Amino acid sequence: MESVVIDTPAGQIVLKMKHDAAPVTCKYVTDLVQSGLYDGTSFYRSDFVIQMGTYGTTTKAPVDLQVNETNAHVKISNTRGTAAIAHWDVPDCGNSEFFINLGTNAHLDTAYGGYCVFAVVEDEASFAVVDSIAQAIKTQKSVAVNGVSME
Repeated sequence: MESVVIDTPAGQIVLKMKHDAAPVTCKYVTDLVQSGLYDGTSFYRSDFVIQMGTYGTTTKAPVDLQVNETNAHVKISNTRGTAAIAHWDVPDCGNSEFFINLGTNAHLDTAYGGYCVFAVVEDEASFAVVDSIAQAIKTQKSVAVNGVSME
């Protein structure tokens, strides 16, 4: 199974892609990872999620995501450790921004058309890094992303 590996000073987060739930979204994120778009970005939000992407940089995704697959395939709820595409209100489907849920956020399954889960945190070591980043952002305002790769 294909995974995204996010390398940070706090360690690595491995996200297992869920092609059965979001095939178009998985391809979109994979293409962005392979283009190097996420290298040198940061996690910059920590409340009920940690969020990363190109926000606050001059780099932007070449195109926005064209479909919100929240209800199109196998449905995965926004629970602890799931990764979903961030977006504005409908009809926006999102772009390079995504977040990892720190707890159960079932309201995100339907709010603004739903936030499409495309991956899940793969292991306990990754969960520890997620939690470490969540705490660090509260004092440091952001945590660097050294690089993102596919595995």
